[in-house]
Amino acid sequence: MTRPRPKRFYTKVTAEPRPEGIAILLDGKPIRTPGGATLLLPTHDLAEAIAAEWQAQREHIDAQTMPLLRLANTALERIPQTRAGVIVQLLEYGRHDLLCYRAEAPQSLIVHQVEQWQPLLDWISAAYRIALQPTQGIAPVAQSTQSIEALNTLLQALDNFALAGVSAATALTGSIVLALAVRAGRLDASTAFRLAILEEAFQAEHWGVDAEAEARQQRIARELADVVAFLRLADARSP
Repeated sequence: MTRPRPKRFYTKVTAEPRPEGIAILLDGKPIRTPGGATLLLPTHDLAEAIAAEWQAQREHIDAQTMPLLRLANTALERIPQTRAGVIVQLLEYGRHDLLCYRAEAPQSLIVHQVEQWQPLLDWISAAYRIALQPTQGIAPVAQSTQSIEALNTLLQALDNFALAGVSAATALTGSIVLALAVRAGRLDASTAFRLAILEEAFQAEHWGVDAEAEARQQRIARELADVVAFLRLADARSP
């Protein structure tokens, strides 16, 4: 049974700087996380964007239209409680990253994957000493202990907001490399999405579009755009 959406109960939405972060107020009262803590955000830009999500609600509050709020709640509550496990999962993506597994045929797809994916493997190797080795086919390729340790060091250094965004982007794309490239500002959302579905797009071009697959891809594209926006807005290094 679908739960009824709560009615909008507030008129004014404001952001209030506090010593420990930026709070969002609904008619002067701070928003709280699902666990009951005051929602405190790391940057003014993210606070303003989440305030805009609340302001855009109409007669009823629809949580599905507030992706930035959901990601912020994840960063504030789930990541601190499960941080070690989240990093373990991301390291597994590093051991089996999408960009490392190239097609065995046809040659045109192989060339396309090398042209589009290899520059990102070269980038993460040069930038972070994470040298991931590619292979052809689905047989697992062993990644070096040094590269996985370097990836672990990088992930451990991320704050909870960055880790929440990187985790979400990795799950959506199947690639920790794409997620970290997005976080570093090397890729925008549309490019990361295009690279994530490179083989699917190739198959669709040659064999036609499957309606179910297309709907799934559209959902992933929307969600990835939200995650990339979250990473940009939550990054205190951004201008």
